[in-house]
Amino acid sequence: MVVLEINTPTREVMVDITDMVMQEIKKSGVVDGACVIFVPHTTAGITINENADPTVREDIMAALEKIIPNIRFKHMEGNSDAHIKASLMGSSVTLIIENGKPFLGTWQGIYFCEFDGPRRRRVYIKFLK
Repeated sequence: MVVLEINTPTREVMVDITDMVMQEIKKSGVVDGACVIFVPHTTAGITINENADPTVREDIMAALEKIIPNIRFKHMEGNSDAHIKASLMGSSVTLIIENGKPFLGTWQGIYFCEFDGPRRRRVYIKFLK
């Protein structure tokens, strides 16, 4: 298993980790298989989405903020909105590896989604051959 360390700069941000994952796939030597990318945090998530236009990330974050504003929830820590957003994004994605590369669509990238930063986070990658 591989562990990626990510330092998030702000409370909410989508960090493009596509290149980091691609490097780990190369190092793994897996030619045809898959990998699971897992985020073990309750206020962060992971998703695959467009990486050609950075305004898509801004739109996603703005939409999530509109759908789930940080209102007075019962949870005492004041970050219930982060828990809900993380649940919507999900805690893992599975990538097909073909010919030693992740099988992604032309415009797709892999994003670590921070909703309660800034923090030092971990992302785990497990390769399946």
